[in-house]
Amino acid sequence: MKKKNSGFNIISGDSTTHGGYYTGTLNLSNLSSVLIDGDTAKIDLGLIHAKSSVERRIKFIPDKDEVPDGKDYWVVWVAIDRDENGLRYAGAAACYMLIDREAKRGWKNLADHVNRMDDALKRRIKLDPLGEKEKKALKDLLIENNEDLWNNSSEELKKALAAEK
Repeated sequence: MKKKNSGFNIISGDSTTHGGYYTGTLNLSNLSSVLIDGDTAKIDLGLIHAKSSVERRIKFIPDKDEVPDGKDYWVVWVAIDRDENGLRYAGAAACYMLIDREAKRGWKNLADHVNRMDDALKRRIKLDPLGEKEKKALKDLLIENNEDLWNNSSEELKKALAAEK
C-alpha cells in the first residue's frame, strides 16, 4: 500500500523550489525551542518533534483532568532573524503542557503549540501566559545563550520579559 503524502514538509533555507515559493512547506531553520521547568529554562530541540526530554514515553490524552498530579511545563518557540544590526531574537511565543512522569500521562493542546510556533515564525512576541519566574528563566537563558542576540532584540521582547515592579 502506498503511503499518503501529507503535503507538510520541513525544509532548510536552501530550497530549490521554482521562484522561491514554499507552498505547503514550513521553514524551521531559524527556530529553536526552549523548555521551561519552574525557574529553569533550557534549549531542547526535541520539542520541535514532540520528543523532548520530558515528553518521551508519555501518552498525551485529551482530558486535562486525567492528569491531576501533573507538573507544569512551558514550551517557548524562539525565532532568530537578521536585521541591519545583525542577528536577533525576533519572535517568541509560549505554550503550556502538563506532564505526570510517574503515571506516564500528559496533556497539551496541540493546536495551541502549532499556533504559538507559527507566531514565533511570524516574528510575534506572545509571552503573556508565562509567570514571573518563567519569564526570568527565559530571559536569563536568552542572554546566556548569546548576549549579542539579546542586545539586538526588539524592545517589545525585552519589555515582555522585564520583571514586574
